[in-house]
This record gives sequence, structure tokens and C-alpha cells, in this order.
Amino acid sequence: MGEHGQGPQNQVQVIVNTRPKTVQRGVITYEQVVALALDPVPSGPNIQITVSYYRGEGGKSGDLLPGKHVAVHEDMVFDVTATDLS
Repeated sequence: MGEHGQGPQNQVQVIVNTRPKTVQRGVITYEQVVALALDPVPSGPNIQITVSYYRGEGGKSGDLLPGKHVAVHEDMVFDVTATDLS
């Protein structure tokens, strides 16, 4: 798609809740991962959404918190879980 960073060479495939998704190379935010995983995104005062990742840079894994981001890599895995704490 040209020279403005939108072509296939600037994309990677990640796995979100067992489904392959294509995203832009670079970083991905908590909010972007949640939107890829949950449609619609549940809301309410008692909803808690947890995002965990695996196979990150250098084999790192961890939790991605609201408002934060992580560098994405080919075949990185994200698990997103919504819980109603009521």
C-alpha cells in the first residue's frame, strides 16, 4: 500500500483468544487488544477485563493493564477475559 507504513511488511499476525488477527507492527494498547477480542466490549461498574500476553519480545509474558501498551511480535498470544464481579 505504498510508502506510508500501511503495507503488509508493516503488519504481524498475533493470536487473540485463539483467533489469528493481523495488526500493525510496533506497539498495541490494552484497549486495542480488548477491542480485537470482545465485540461488543462489555461495560458496567462490576466488569473487569484482564489481558495477558505470551511470546512477547525475548519470550516475555505478563499482564497488559488499561492505558498501557506492549511491543507486538509475530505469533504473540493474547488472552482476554471479561469477568462480572457482582
